[in-house]
Parts: sequence; C-alpha cells; structure tokens
Amino acid sequence: MHGLLPVDYAGGSLADVLPSIAASLGVSMPPPRRAAFDLEPAHSAVVALIDGLGYDQLERRGGHAPWLRAQRAGTTRIICGHPSTTATSMGSFGTGLLPGTHGLLGYEVLMPQADRLVNELSWKDGPVPEEWQPHDTVLELVAAAGIEVVSIGPAHFEGSGLSRAALRGGRFIAAGTWPECIDAVLGVLASGQRSLIYAYWAQVDTVGHVFGPESWEWGAEVEAVDRELARLAASLPSGCSLSITADHGMMLVPHETRVDLAYEPALTRGIRHLGGEPRARQLYCEPGAAADVLAAWQAALGERAVVLTREDALSRNWFGPVEPDNLPRIGDILAVMGPGFSVVDSTRDNANVLALKGLHGSITPEELGIPFVHVAEGSRG
Repeated sequence: MHGLLPVDYAGGSLADVLPSIAASLGVSMPPPRRAAFDLEPAHSAVVALIDGLGYDQLERRGGHAPWLRAQRAGTTRIICGHPSTTATSMGSFGTGLLPGTHGLLGYEVLMPQADRLVNELSWKDGPVPEEWQPHDTVLELVAAAGIEVVSIGPAHFEGSGLSRAALRGGRFIAAGTWPECIDAVLGVLASGQRSLIYAYWAQVDTVGHVFGPESWEWGAEVEAVDRELARLAASLPSGCSLSITADHGMMLVPHETRVDLAYEPALTRGIRHLGGEPRARQLYCEPGAAADVLAAWQAALGERAVVLTREDALSRNWFGPVEPDNLPRIGDILAVMGPGFSVVDSTRDNANVLALKGLHGSITPEELGIPFVHVAEGSRG
C-alpha cells in the first residue's frame, strides 16, 4: 500500500541504541543484542529520549531546533519498530531486543492466561512486569559491570509497570520539568563517576497528540527541548558522550477520516477483543472467526489500510523473531492504517484518546522514522 514501509530492522533500529552506547563504555551485550553503531570510547554516556520526536517531523520543522539541526553530521535515521508506540518502543530501547523477543507488543494487547487486554502503557491491573518481560535490560547489564546507572524522568515513572518491565536497573531521579531533568543529569556527572544516564521527556509527544505535529505548539515545545539539549551539550565533562533519540514519530489524523466501529457493526462481528490502538489495531477473534473477520475488514477498509493475519505479519518480520510465549499476545488479525486514517470505537475508547489530533502506531515513514543523534566531543557547540 502507498505510504507504508517494510519494517527493516537490519538498517538500524531503536533496539540498537543502548547496546551501542554500552559498547562505547566497554560493556559488551549478550546476543541477540547488537552494537550496530560504532561509537567512540567514552568514560560516561548520556542518552536522552524525546518522546514523539520523529525524524521526518524534525527534518520538516528543523527551524525550531537549531542545535539539533547543527548535529546533522552525527544524525542517523533509524526505525522504532512495529507497532510504533511508546510501550513497544520502550521495550526495544530498554532491553536492546526486538519486539517479538521482549514481548511488549502494543498499546493494548492480550494477556492470554487471563483472556483480557492489558494496557502496556498504564499497566493497570497488568501482569508482574518482570515475568511479562523476563530478559535482562541493558541498564541492568551495564550496572552489573560496575558502572553507575541513573534514569531521570517524571516521578510517576519510578516503579511503574512499564519501567519495571523495560527499564529496570540502577537508580531513579524524579524531575518535573525538562530544565530540571538536564540539571539532574549534570548533577550526576559532577561526581566524576563512570555513569550511564538516561533522561526522558514526554511533552513533545503530548503536545503533538493534543494539537498535532504541524502545530505552533509542537514547534514551541521542540524549541524548548532544543535549548536545553544545547545547554547540556555545552556543559558535559570531558570523556562524556551525548546521544539523543525518540520512541516514534507522529502524523496528523483528521477526525473526519476515521472509521468508528460504533457505526460499523459488521466490523465487530467475530471479535472477542479489540486491541492495539487507532492506527494499529490488533483483533483477537472468536474461535473459527478469523477468516470472516479478515475478509470483512479488508473489504471495508480497502486502500485505507493493510489488513492481514498474524502469520502474514510474522512472515514480513514486523516484530522480528517472536518467542513462542509471546505469540498469542499478537492479534489474530492486524490492521495497520495508511496515512491520515484510523479506526476507533467510541463505545469503548477513552474520550481523551478520541479527541487526539496527532497519532502513531502504524508503519508510515512519519511514524517509523526516528533520529539517532550522537554528538562527538568536539562538536557540542
């Protein structure tokens, strides 16, 4: 379908970022993690993840980010993976593994043992995180090598289900604003200890959802982020590297182009659980109903989406290699939306979700493409 990409992990993905940074600190990762980027050796490393800062949006609106724009020589376009959503991407980032291996496979996915959906972002009534995602995280592996590991972000992330599943390891520092986050990074570095510091900021994603990634509000938030990244880069001690990445991009999705299942009863027949999110639906079907659901969704959505079976998605390597225990977490039928379209259910979807203008989750360039910016010590101005 026009506007959708193959999911090519071999070309560089979010899962490669932390293993590459760990290698620069002298810590090798056990397979299948890979250090895909050849980074210079470092005494310490800072990695900032800016939620929702897609590569294409940054290119298109680079005037709002003069410092990031000046780092183009050290910027690589990589992909976040499928689905292009925060829970899955944080799993890939934190573990250095592809989605099918770490098992955080969407916004809302099936808990097979309970036959109900779990929201992997909120983790409300979710499974034990360390059992749901049992692999060591990169942060745990780096900490075990004797390097201080610190995560910095909003206070409610400390001990959250997603943090325990994807980013456990080291200690946590709460920071309520982006300037406070940068101050905390510099405070850790002031000790002189060998450190790996991970800093997270959510507001670019939040503003993009509410106002759209083409809005002036989005540009203003990126300007604020860029200013603080410039301050951070200028303040780093000798021997400390700086990397910046994101968890997904985003696109504007008009409300008038969405399909609302509340008015499409034929599309709800045979579905036991409606998972995923508006741009990347995962359909868990009643026994024996998958073929009929596939035909109905393909006929109704036509060129607006690619609708296929789980087996077809696996053959296209959308999730990378999938561990057997993770297989039933994936929908029987997947519907990934083309540019500008979504599928909602106003009878069940949260009103705040229904109001959003900017969305992600599918495999368009705007959603899959993210930056990996690595700043050499002599290029921080």
